[in-house]
Amino acid sequence: MSSSSPRSTGDTPERPPGLTRFNTADDGTALAALHEVCASRAWGGKLLAQRPYATADALFAASDAAMAELSDEDLAEAMAGHPPIGRPKPGDATSHREQSGMAGASDALKAEMLELNLAYQEKFGHVFLICASGRTGEQMRDAIRHRIDNTPQQEREIVRGELGKINRIRLTRIAEHAEGDAA
Repeated sequence: MSSSSPRSTGDTPERPPGLTRFNTADDGTALAALHEVCASRAWGGKLLAQRPYATADALFAASDAAMAELSDEDLAEAMAGHPPIGRPKPGDATSHREQSGMAGASDALKAEMLELNLAYQEKFGHVFLICASGRTGEQMRDAIRHRIDNTPQQEREIVRGELGKINRIRLTRIAEHAEGDAA
């Protein structure tokens, strides 16, 4: 949809202020916000093309559908936007918030996660990706230990699901926060 197309702007209980702002933003601004959610250009383009969204649930459904359709290359592009667990991007509040379960981890656990991350990346060619929000360092360690024995195809599908969870959390922040709120 072009930036000059008319869009409904009214906030309703189903359409929170952030969603209204996203729906009415020019394409460049909306695409930049989507890129902050997921680094896949294909995913962002699909969500952008379906604006406006009547509800946050409609936005989530579009995200899930777009994630399911990503090619292996698109999935790799999405994963490239995520830092390894235990090493959030410097200065990136979202990365730090999402990986807060590792913040209080012992040095031994952090060293083990580094070693597991490297082994995982060696095997699969990409970072270990998990929806880290709400997980402890031990839970993330246990997950990587379990998943490292997967086949590449099994792991791609697990990663697709984990990306979907991460995208929903991040899209919720876009949809729910009014302008000026700390997202």
